[in-house]
Amino acid sequence: MKVLLTGATGMIGGLILEQCLAANKINQVISFVRKQSGQVHPKLTEVVVADFCDYSVHEDLFTHVNAAYFCLGAYTGQVSNDMLKQITVDYAVAFARQLSISSPNAKFCLLSGAGADRTEKSKTPFALFKGMAENQIATLQLDSYSFRPGYIYPVTPRKEPNVAYRLFRFLYPIMRVFGNKYSIRSTDLAEVMFYVGINGTDKQILENADIIVRKPK
Repeated sequence: MKVLLTGATGMIGGLILEQCLAANKINQVISFVRKQSGQVHPKLTEVVVADFCDYSVHEDLFTHVNAAYFCLGAYTGQVSNDMLKQITVDYAVAFARQLSISSPNAKFCLLSGAGADRTEKSKTPFALFKGMAENQIATLQLDSYSFRPGYIYPVTPRKEPNVAYRLFRFLYPIMRVFGNKYSIRSTDLAEVMFYVGINGTDKQILENADIIVRKPK
């Protein structure tokens, strides 16, 4: 099997990459990156992308693909709203569109987020842009899945990107008490995204609780 991936240096993209490299059924992983990571593996090819809005120069790499994962993103407040929209919407749609042209039978997994607003009326940039991305990808000839996790608890400790995430990490044990709607472990999210990319599932939009119940036994 052949897999494409963006966002491999991020928390979830990195975990999905690990799953791909460990899976016997996968023999080729192409990771689109801003710069080389230095990681070496016989299955892995890193491709430096100059413009994440245009994959035409890499279209030959999109042929005969079985699964693709878009995990590239930015935190609200980390970049301007214009840049957040470009990363969240334009980058994701460009990737999915090229996949739909070159490998229309591939499964495409989008790392979206809780609150993604498909009415596109939200005043919150994150929710608005995630909803816009989902809507545009849904129009493509593609077997696509949008994952909407709540707070993602990093199983491997990291430096949190902002105060809100430090607070959420502290509150995570309490959030778990309130059920499956609000939080998920990073490893569980990555495992389910990997599984769905390979096998598919019966829902196109997976909220936090939907993701948790699909964790492979």
